[in-house]
Amino acid sequence: MNALLWIVIAHLSGSLPFSVWTGQFLLQTEIRRFGDGNPGGTNVIRAGSRALGITVIALDGLKGLLPVLGAQHLGCIDGWPLAAVALSAVAGHAFSIFLSFKGGKAVAVTFGVWAGLTGWSVLFLLGALLLAAYFLVSNDGWAVILALIGLLIFLLAAGYSVDLLGAWLGNALIVAWKHRRELAQPPSLRRTTPP
Repeated sequence: MNALLWIVIAHLSGSLPFSVWTGQFLLQTEIRRFGDGNPGGTNVIRAGSRALGITVIALDGLKGLLPVLGAQHLGCIDGWPLAAVALSAVAGHAFSIFLSFKGGKAVAVTFGVWAGLTGWSVLFLLGALLLAAYFLVSNDGWAVILALIGLLIFLLAAGYSVDLLGAWLGNALIVAWKHRRELAQPPSLRRTTPP
């Protein structure tokens, strides 16, 4: 019962559409009209505010981190139930109940979830992998997937438990679904333009 409560809390937390609310209340605009049309911090930046966009990205990360930490430290949850809490936060962002189940691409919340599951060092590793992938391939969807594959290789090499590998699989499937249009195109190397 305790685990189920934390799964619900994580889903509600993940569902909070900070980017949409920021657009409505602070920018007086619909941020889903920008960029890829999804709710997310990068579209808040495209809508005209870098500071608010970075704030939204941080809040999206926290809505994954806080339920995982709460479940661990307050609910004493670990193993498969904790993996379910983490996935519930990611699913909440990707399929927000506040946005008729049309949420964002779940990248920032993924960072928060993995910071909670494995600690800050893996968060920095995932960030470095994503940054490298963005410089390597021109398709953002493939960059995210390559970063997640790098995370999987690290988890396997470091001997993380099978429940975390299950959390990775569920997370990767949600992210792949949300990036399915981009992933329908073959990956290509990013071209560098001469100065």
